[in-house]
Amino acid sequence: MTSIEIRQSFIDFFKTKEHQFIRSSPVVPNDDPTLLFTNAGMNQFKPIFLNHITPENSRAVNSQKCIRVSGKHNDLEEVGVDAFHHTFFEMLGNWSFGDYYKKEAIQWAWELFTEVWKLDKNRLWATVYEDDDEAFDLWTEITDISPDRVLRCGKKDNFWEMGETGPCGPCSEIHYYVGDDPENQDARGVNNTDEYWELWNLVFIQNNRIDENTLENLPAKHVDTGAGLERIVAVIQGKKSNYDSDLFLPIIHKIESLSDLSYEEDPIPFRVIADHIRMLCFSIADGALPSNEGRGYVLRRILRRAARFGRTIGLTDPFLFNLVPTIGNLMGSIYSELQEKQSHIEKVIRAEEISFNQTLDRGINHFDKIISKLNGNIIGGADAFKLYDTYGFPLDLTQLMARERDFAVDIDGFNSAMAEQKKRAKDAGKFKLGSDSIDWVIISEGTDSTFLGYETLESKSKIRRYAVQGDTILLVLDQTPFYAESGGQVGDTGSITGQGVILTVLDVKKENNSFIHICNGEISDSGVINCQVDIFRRYSIRNNHTATHLMHIALKTILGDHVNQAGSLVHPDYLRFDITHFEKITADEIIAIEKMVNEQILFNTELAISVKSFDDAKSEGAEALFGEKYGEVVRVIKIGDYSIELCGGTHVTRTGDIGSFKIIEESSLASGVRRIVAVTGSKSVEEMQSNSAIISSLQQSLSVSPMEMLERVKGLLAEKKHLEKKLKQKKSSASLDIDLLADASTVDKYQVIVKKVSTESIDELKEYGDQLFQKLSTGIGILFMQGEEKPSAVIVVSKDLNSSGILAGNLAKEIGSFMGGGGGGKPHLATAGGKDNSSVDSAMSKTLKLITEKLKG
Repeated sequence: MTSIEIRQSFIDFFKTKEHQFIRSSPVVPNDDPTLLFTNAGMNQFKPIFLNHITPENSRAVNSQKCIRVSGKHNDLEEVGVDAFHHTFFEMLGNWSFGDYYKKEAIQWAWELFTEVWKLDKNRLWATVYEDDDEAFDLWTEITDISPDRVLRCGKKDNFWEMGETGPCGPCSEIHYYVGDDPENQDARGVNNTDEYWELWNLVFIQNNRIDENTLENLPAKHVDTGAGLERIVAVIQGKKSNYDSDLFLPIIHKIESLSDLSYEEDPIPFRVIADHIRMLCFSIADGALPSNEGRGYVLRRILRRAARFGRTIGLTDPFLFNLVPTIGNLMGSIYSELQEKQSHIEKVIRAEEISFNQTLDRGINHFDKIISKLNGNIIGGADAFKLYDTYGFPLDLTQLMARERDFAVDIDGFNSAMAEQKKRAKDAGKFKLGSDSIDWVIISEGTDSTFLGYETLESKSKIRRYAVQGDTILLVLDQTPFYAESGGQVGDTGSITGQGVILTVLDVKKENNSFIHICNGEISDSGVINCQVDIFRRYSIRNNHTATHLMHIALKTILGDHVNQAGSLVHPDYLRFDITHFEKITADEIIAIEKMVNEQILFNTELAISVKSFDDAKSEGAEALFGEKYGEVVRVIKIGDYSIELCGGTHVTRTGDIGSFKIIEESSLASGVRRIVAVTGSKSVEEMQSNSAIISSLQQSLSVSPMEMLERVKGLLAEKKHLEKKLKQKKSSASLDIDLLADASTVDKYQVIVKKVSTESIDELKEYGDQLFQKLSTGIGILFMQGEEKPSAVIVVSKDLNSSGILAGNLAKEIGSFMGGGGGGKPHLATAGGKDNSSVDSAMSKTLKLITEKLKG
């Protein structure tokens, strides 16, 4: 069976057991701030286990994309070294939410393994929690596994917990012997040797942990299983390593073709690269981008680690981006985002590779210098941090290079240096919810937060619960017209009134399925209350949201299909849109984008808004945005033949409602990411009126017509440049009067000049250096200056001394070090810079000694 067939057969098997297939959620979990990446199949079901939401279906099955590269699941150093650790993997899983329990979970797992996939029963083992008599008895009663192959194990191996508190329970694991001697299997090998692979974990969530010593029974019992697809495929395909299965071999063969080296001769680099490129493709496809913080830094670490392993097999030029089509061909039929975003993924990876290559060689040279100066075998934390901060070396890359030479790295020292340098962004002024710790006052029972805001901006509602936190009142209603912040659109504001209730709604947040209104004012245990959204503000927001959709298509049309959303904010005053694009958007392109959007506004197209299944929406061409998590039923926003996107936000009725559109800012947000800020409606009119007033004022000042203004400004700038050049020439002529060779000494037959000159800039100092070089027949001259903040020096060496091996650039490095800095340049002329003006006199003395030694030598 192929990996595609194995994955599908798992899903189909549980569909026959009345399970609903649930699509994989993105590996970038935008709705869970506690996670950098989705790291388990149960992540998207966590609110169900925590009893925050009621599931639509009591049985589910899926194959979840997972990434584990940080925190307690960090096995990065094992990736490629052993047969089964990965940064990216797929977790096959089936779930019961208060429905079936241990009997069915065990029975079906055994049935799938032995009857559908035909795994050798004589190689299978099962483990249960030491106190779980029920699971132990079920294994021996409802399956034909040999009783001596059902083992009781302790808490470490067979008791699963979500965290220090919360839902938990015993689990039962299924292991498979992959060794060469099935007649001599040993129970002691399970959980202890690599010959026994854990294939499937059946978790029975029946308890709630209150504290370290207290467990209570849950009112409902759940099943949560996880089986790693990579291991399953390797076993079914008869492989001893995941990397030898059809999930990895096509990637490895492509790497072989790029490197002209054999996987068999040195497998580890091929495995690491194959693993890492999968992680990069899936994370970038789901909206992550390399950066210096958070999950972006994880991507950068993985990419640079893969690039470094590429160098060990001769791949010194950017190559990872060439593997992206292979990933798309291999898995794109299952995960369409890999093919839809292929161009984008390639561009992101290639840009990052080029950036890293530009600093890698310099970083390796610096690493070599660090090693050469060590007395022991520990690379200091400060040195490791400099490699990170200056040369872009992730810490684990420095550790990898250190291990290759039998050195270690001072991790604590690195972390200390990082803590000192990093400025942590503070989300000042924003209210942060902590629902689990909120002391709610319950007013009425029933479902809550039915959203009415698509159809109306006012409603009569009932209070379900409220809480008072200082001056802030949190409120949950049975139904509400207030939009909760989501998908980049800010929450609504407005008022809520009733008997004893006078509230101003400041914001609305969504937690699981509940809309939490953040208010101030007065509240009581009222019956029916009146809700009123700020109408003008909501209309401004919907104008900007629909304009965002129009601009998105315009950006793709004008700039190219590689453009994808990397972030957005829909605010009443403006819209902000971050896109993946690798160069500045030109003025002409901005005009073209504005024109295209405004044409759509003038067409006054009516929006068609519908609700349909995700699969139907995708088949009609609806675009799903980066990182968004969509349910099985989605809201589709269609604007004529121009745009069709999945979106839960609020929108205009017709495009003409927007009024007009104007881009007011275009800037770089990060490598390969541009930020656009635009305004619509009255704000757009204000922007154009403001620009018109500025043009009118300039016209009066320049005394020309608007059509002549540009030429007039160009003329003024040219005149300014001409005058600056004449002034510079005047200063240069005046400097000829200075006798630069005055007070020159001689060493043997060579002239030596070390003096301090008074100049206004480093450019003037370089002019002095040029003049000195013309006058210096044979010798060395160094001219120092004290700047406004830092000292500088220019170093001049005659051509005959260059031939003898004395180079100005080399001298500049040493002279710069005398001033706490560095330097460099050409053989005959170079510059050096320092950090402290007070070091100049000492540097001059050391420089004279240095030159004298060089010339005598």
